Amino acid sequence: MRKRIDIDAREKARLALQARLDGEKTPSERNRLGQFATPTALAEDILGYARSLLPADAAVRFLDPAIGTGSFYSALLKTFPAARISEAQGFEIDPHYGAPAVQLWGDTPLSLTLTDFTLQDADPRFNLLICNPPYVRHHHMPNGEKGRLQLRTQQACGTRIAGLAGLYCYFMGLSQAWLAPGAISGWLIPSEFMDVNYGQAVKRYLLDRVTLLHIHRFDPSDVQFADALVSSAVVWFRNELPPAGHAVEFSFGGTMAAPKISKMVPAAALAQEKKWTRFPAADVRAKSTLPTISDFFKIKRGLATGDNGYFILSAEDIEARNLPLECFRPILPSPRYVKADEIEADARGLPLLDRRLFLLDPSLPEQEIKRRYPSLFAYLEEGKARGLHERYLCSHRALWYAQENRPPAPIVCTYMGRGDTKTERPFRFILNHSQATVANVYLAMYPTPVFARALADKPGLIRPVWEALNRVTPEQLLGEGRVYGGGLHKLEPKELANVPVPEIATLLPDRPVRQAEMLFEAAE
Repeated sequence: MRKRIDIDAREKARLALQARLDGEKTPSERNRLGQFATPTALAEDILGYARSLLPADAAVRFLDPAIGTGSFYSALLKTFPAARISEAQGFEIDPHYGAPAVQLWGDTPLSLTLTDFTLQDADPRFNLLICNPPYVRHHHMPNGEKGRLQLRTQQACGTRIAGLAGLYCYFMGLSQAWLAPGAISGWLIPSEFMDVNYGQAVKRYLLDRVTLLHIHRFDPSDVQFADALVSSAVVWFRNELPPAGHAVEFSFGGTMAAPKISKMVPAAALAQEKKWTRFPAADVRAKSTLPTISDFFKIKRGLATGDNGYFILSAEDIEARNLPLECFRPILPSPRYVKADEIEADARGLPLLDRRLFLLDPSLPEQEIKRRYPSLFAYLEEGKARGLHERYLCSHRALWYAQENRPPAPIVCTYMGRGDTKTERPFRFILNHSQATVANVYLAMYPTPVFARALADKPGLIRPVWEALNRVTPEQLLGEGRVYGGGLHKLEPKELANVPVPEIATLLPDRPVRQAEMLFEAAE
C-alpha cells in the first residue's frame, strides 16, 4: 500500500527548494541552459487539462523528459487519484536540480533518472507526457551536438529540425518515440515556433505525424516566467495520425479550460498559413492578389554597427575629439528620441532633431587615415585596443570600421514596439526628408524601380503614400509580425513586405483608375 503524502505541504517544500537552487545560479547561467521553472498554478492548469483529454478509466503512465524539481509531477499527484497513477518517470540532466529532487520525491512512485534525456533509448509505454523543455537557443548548442540531435530526432519522428531551432524542438520530436499509441502529449514551449522560419518543420510535424489537438497561447503581456522574456504556449497532441477533415482548437488568454477566445481552425488551412499566432483572433485568410508593401518598397533592416557606443557619436563628441566630420554620416537616433513621424532636414540634409548623431564610416585604409587624419587614426587605435576589430561583424568587413551600404530611406518603420492595438500603434512609419541612415532599430524602405519612376515623375507622391501606410491598421501589421513576452512586437523585413496596401495602388499614375478602385474595394 502506498504511503499517503500531503501534496500541498510537499509542493510548498518544492517551491522553497526551487528558490534556493535558482539562487545558487546566476540568471545568465540559467538563461544559457534554458532553466525556467514552471509556476505551480500553471502546472496545475496544464495537468487539469490533461486529465480532460485522457479516458476517465485509463491508468496513467506519466513521463517528464525535463523534470527539474518536479513541478509537473507535483501537479500530477494533486490532479489524479493515486490509484490511477501506475507509473511516473522523469529525466533531469542537471544534478544541481535533479539530485535534490530525487530526495524530495524519494518516498513516492516517481522514478527520477539523472541523465541527458536526448541520449536515452526510447521505451514507448507512456500515455501521458507533460514537459517544459529546456529553452536553449541554437547559438548555445555546439555544431556537433546539433548534428547529433538532428539525426536522432529525424529517426525518432521522421522530421528534420532546422538548424536555427532551439533545444525544445528536438525534445518534442525525440519524445514521440516514448509514447504509446494514442498517448497524450502536452508541451509548454515558446510560441515563436508558430511564426518563425525554423518553426515550419515543427508545424509540419504537428500536422502530419500526430493529431494536433489544441494550442493555447498565453497573453504576451502576462509573461509566464518572470525571468524569461518569452511568450508561451501549450501544445497538445495525440500520438496517432490525424483523421481526414481534422480541425485544431486555438485559444488565447485566460486558462486552457476558460480561455478569453477560442476558435477551431481546419488543419488544411494551417498547412497553408505561415503565421499561426493570427489564430484565434483572426479568421483563415483567403488567397489574396492584393498589392503588398513589397510591390512598392524593398525593405532592409538598418545597420548593425558592431558597437553603437563606439561608432555612433554626437556632434559634440566629434568636435571634442577633433575628428573629421567628412568621415561620418548622419544617422537617426533611437525611435524614442524621434517624437514626430516626419523628419525635416536642414540645407545640408541633416535631420532637424534635438538629438543629432553621426555614424563613423570612413572608406579610406588605415594608413591613409593615419596620414590625413591623425586624430581619427588615434580613435581607431582606441577601438582596436578594446578588441572591436576582432568582433564578428567588424572582422568580416573589408575595413573593420567601414559600415555596410545603407543609404538614407524616404520612409522608415520602427522594428520593435509595445502597444495596445486598440489605442496605440506598435509600429511607426516615419517620413524622412533627411540624408540620415538608420541603425537596426528601424526598417529602411526603399522604392522599387516601378515606384521610383513614379516618384521621379511626381516627387510629392511620397507624402500620400506615407499617409496611406499610416492608415494600415495595427491588426494588419501584427498579423504579419511576431510577439514576445511582455507584449513586445517585432516586424522582420519580409513580414512588413507582406502587409497588404491596396490604397497605395490607387495613387500610382500609371494604374488604370477603375482597376485601382476595385483593388481598394476588395480590401474593404
